[in-house]
Amino acid sequence: MKMSGLNSPNYFKGVMKSMGVVFGDIGTSPIYTLTVIFLLVQPNLKNLLGIISLIVWTLTILVTIQYAWLAMQLGRKGEGGTIVLKEIILPMLKSGRAIAFFSLLAIIGVSLLIGDAVITPAISILSAVEGLRLIPGNEAMSQSILVIIAAFIAIVLFSFQKKGTEKVAWAFGPIMVIWFSILAVMGLFYILQEPQIIQALNPYYGMHFMASNGITAFFILSQVLLCATGGEALFADMGQLGRAPILKAWGVVFFALILNYLGQGAYLLQHPESKNILFEMAYTTAPVLYIPFLILAVVATVIASQAVISGIFSIVYQGITTRVIPLLKIDYTSAELRSQIYIDSVNWFMLLAVLYILFQFEYSERLAAAYGLAVMGTMTLTGIMITAIFLLKRQYIRTAIAFCVLLVDLVFLFSTTFKIPNGGYWSLIIAAIPFTLIMIYIHGQKRLFAAMNPMDLPEFRERYTHVYTHVKKIKGTALFFARDIQKIPSYISHTIFNNNILYEENIIISLQQLDNPFGVSGKFEEDLETGLRVFRIDYGYMEIINMTKILREAGIREKTIFYGLEEIVTDNLVWKIFSAIKRLSPSFVQFYKLPSHKIHGVVTRIEM
Repeated sequence: MKMSGLNSPNYFKGVMKSMGVVFGDIGTSPIYTLTVIFLLVQPNLKNLLGIISLIVWTLTILVTIQYAWLAMQLGRKGEGGTIVLKEIILPMLKSGRAIAFFSLLAIIGVSLLIGDAVITPAISILSAVEGLRLIPGNEAMSQSILVIIAAFIAIVLFSFQKKGTEKVAWAFGPIMVIWFSILAVMGLFYILQEPQIIQALNPYYGMHFMASNGITAFFILSQVLLCATGGEALFADMGQLGRAPILKAWGVVFFALILNYLGQGAYLLQHPESKNILFEMAYTTAPVLYIPFLILAVVATVIASQAVISGIFSIVYQGITTRVIPLLKIDYTSAELRSQIYIDSVNWFMLLAVLYILFQFEYSERLAAAYGLAVMGTMTLTGIMITAIFLLKRQYIRTAIAFCVLLVDLVFLFSTTFKIPNGGYWSLIIAAIPFTLIMIYIHGQKRLFAAMNPMDLPEFRERYTHVYTHVKKIKGTALFFARDIQKIPSYISHTIFNNNILYEENIIISLQQLDNPFGVSGKFEEDLETGLRVFRIDYGYMEIINMTKILREAGIREKTIFYGLEEIVTDNLVWKIFSAIKRLSPSFVQFYKLPSHKIHGVVTRIEM
């Protein structure tokens, strides 16, 4: 009998995969969250109830309500992420200023995610490696050795990216299921010994802690946020795994995390002197199983880091297809799944940044003091865009709820400003690098397009007809590329009219991005003139296009492919940077991996 819906094998496979891909980051936060917080305050019952209550309700409001409920309702085919929110909201806007504002928010969001993605592997791996000190005989192990071990793990992780993770990804889900199971069982074990900790589920204790501790509570709140880092992955990975499996998995993960945080609180009631809570908790519970637990923790942090890296590759690709990020060299690491991609420049930039952060901060508690600013910035931007989308859709109840969540986001964002002088500025510095490059690229492209002086289609057709009837033609088919068929790029007119290079059949390939995230189709439009045709490719902004396959399926057998190159001449520093970006970026035809032996670049000199 055929299975369907919730009982289908594919559904449970999706839930299992979600465990490994989506929840690695948030699932490893129990390693360091309470440890860092209780370096700052006394672990008495009053503080424990208040702080764990804040953690429980942070996971409920920021992750469950904002992402699992509100954000995951949005999207046309289950896709998610900051750029996706931009693509949803822009068609609904009429004001040019509003379009520019939300486009800017999306760019800031992408940049902050990159800044966050650098600190995530550093803090996750280092905090797990620091558990080595609890092994008998290792108590005196120097922090420098631990940092070197963490750096070695990071180097291996990033070096492995080019080979692809498809062969080992199948193991991620089961490993994380074991990890969450151990977290839940360990937490329950100590809850049963100190059942009074269950009072922390009451939000009163969290609010009372905030009210009675003044400005100190806001600083503590910035550390409480560590429990929700990675929550944005629920929405960002929705396009790959589907909404239902992620929500089902989150129900299990949420329950395991709450049990573990309550259990850590119960353990602290018994052992207030504890400094590395989760690992000491594991060692006290079963010393003989401590080393396997430590190995599992390190593997879990590597899986968390892998999920972040893969997510950044996906986000950067979305940025490229929506034309806010310059073309970058893309490698496909799976013959079956074109969604499995590797971006060399992004990979090595992240590795260098991770290594720098590791050696700069050295201790996980110092990293925790800097961590969360970029995360909260992204969450707040998401909150603004979600609220605006529900408002524009006239879904007023959801708008009101989203606005209330946004207020909570803003409180957390304010609290994380305390992290700026403690190293939080590093995530902003790292985020500023892609942000600056993106802004230069976007404005440079607009300036370049204006300087290129494209030819209007009616004038082009008139001149083409004259040339086609008087110039000797080359046998075969030539391909040209133009985004907007109404404005013919100067390299095409330069090739045909100035150099009299004309083939029997000339096809202009026009790529048009759809409002929808998925879908790819190619079709010939009405012939413009004899020997001049337009082939239009419509693609969703999350699609990875196999250009050669589309052309072959349409019966196109080109002899030559022409594309435009710009030689930018400028004395302006900003445009010199833009020129460098253009030189270092692969060309359009290289990006889509068209046959290299057929490619001919046509250079146009531009003064900016």
